[in-house]
This record gives sequence, structure tokens and C-alpha cells, in this order.
Amino acid sequence: MLNLGFVSAILADYDLNGVLNFASEHKFKCVELMCWPSGNADARRYAGVTHLDVDNLNVEQIHTLTRLYHVSISGLGYYPNPLDPNPEQAEFYREHIKKLIRAAAKLGVPVVNTFIGRNPSLSIADNLKQYAEHWPAIVKVAEECNVKIGIENCPMWFTNDEWPGGKNLATTPAIWDRMFDIIPSRALGLNYDPSHLIWQIMDEVKPIYDYRDRLHHIHLKDVKLYRDKLNRVGIMANPLEYHSPKLPGLGDVRWREFFAALTDVRYRGPVCIEVEDKAYEGSPDDVQTAILTARNYLSQFLVL
Repeated sequence: MLNLGFVSAILADYDLNGVLNFASEHKFKCVELMCWPSGNADARRYAGVTHLDVDNLNVEQIHTLTRLYHVSISGLGYYPNPLDPNPEQAEFYREHIKKLIRAAAKLGVPVVNTFIGRNPSLSIADNLKQYAEHWPAIVKVAEECNVKIGIENCPMWFTNDEWPGGKNLATTPAIWDRMFDIIPSRALGLNYDPSHLIWQIMDEVKPIYDYRDRLHHIHLKDVKLYRDKLNRVGIMANPLEYHSPKLPGLGDVRWREFFAALTDVRYRGPVCIEVEDKAYEGSPDDVQTAILTARNYLSQFLVL
């Protein structure tokens, strides 16, 4: 019913063959492949990883590898800021997203995962105006290519340079509703990650029911909310002052209710582990342990 995979960014030192081989050896059915452009200057954690170069696409070679390892590509991933305050940078990001969409169509990959982006210094209303100006052209390419776009709901507010609004507009159901009103195309949906609602003090299960027709891809990541820290610094503080990303099962996401909701709404797409737990970054062995520990926990809800 649900195909378990992982986000390839955590295996940054592997090539495509290595990623697919690891997935196959450890009973994963799919992988979300990172597709950052070569020479990317974004130095933040988990960015800049390229397991599939859409500027030099060899479709037959990729199909040969996926057939060899019996592992599918759940989606192509690229997470920049398409509404960056620098217009030239923002345009570059948007054009690369279009390249991913066209590459996904050639490969038969159903979805491209990314961010809406945001100018952190502008209000939600002003960012929605920017979204209305720039995103219809991207969605049009997706419609023409019969590829879906999964927008991850991460606020992208973790460092001081992302203050005060973060670098991704698509953070809450209220904003999703405005986004889908402005661009009603069913090609546009969510790459839903429940962890980001936890630290925003929101219900992480209800959106599965409310946006069942917009669930294009799922990320499996947990988060630990430290109430004692939150009580001291408050929600206006930098969010990393009161929460930490964790492996599934080690945080506050209600995974039993989460998977019950997915089955209730008959979701049949990929569910991909996203590892951003700093406790498992000490060595390559730690990274592999993180992926497999998450897999083992989630296996109670899935058939591997």
C-alpha cells in the first residue's frame, strides 16, 4: 500500500549507484533523489547534493539502474528559495525547478518536490502576491508534462539570516488554502512533513484528512519539542532554541494516528524517511544507522 523510501540528501557522499544499491540491500522500495545544480553555492545542511544531474540526463542509464536494484524514484528533490529577494537568484531557482519537471517527465517520475520560497522580510500577503506572479508559469510546465509538484511545508526558519518570516511560504493550512485558491491546479500539492507542525504547536494529523487530494508525496521526519525551553524563550525565539529534528519514533509525532490517517484517506504514494537528526551525524556508520533505525521503527506500520 505504501512504498517506504528515504531522501537521498543524507547519503551525500554516495553516487547514484551507491544510493540505489543501499536502498535495495536494506529493503527500501523507492528513493527521493536530490537534484541540486552543479556549482550550487548554498552551504546550508543537506543542500547542494546531486544524485541526479538534470543538465546531463541519461534516461536509459538511470532506468537500467532502477531496474537492476528494483528501486523506484519517488520524486526529484530540490529545495531552494524560488521567491528569493535577489530577483536573478530567484529566477535561476525557478528555472531549475522547471528543468526538474521536464526531467521527471522523461524519466516517468511522478512528482518534483520543492519549496514555494519566501522573502523573509515581507508579510504573508506580499509574499502571496509574489507567488501569484511567479508560480503559475512553473505549474503550467508541470501540467504540460503531467508531473505533480509537492511543496514541503517546512518554514525554513532555523538560522538568524532566515528571520523573521523564514524562506518558505507554505507553512500552514491557512496559507495552503490561499495558495490553492490562487493556483487551483491539481498538479500543485504537498510533500507533507508532519514534524513541522509539531514545533508550530499545531495538529500534525488533521491536514491528512483536510488535504487528502493534495498529498503528492510524504516525508517521514520526527521532532522533539522541549517544553521547558519553549516556556523560557517563547515561540518568538529562533525555533531551534526549543526543538530538534529527530528520527521517526524519537520525537513527538503521533505515528500510529498518522499512518491510520494515511490509510483512512487511501493514500497510496511514497513515504520517505528524511534524516536530519544531529545525534546521528558523527560518522558514515551513524548515518546508515539512522536510516535503518528509522526503517525498523516504521516497519510496524508498513510491509518492507
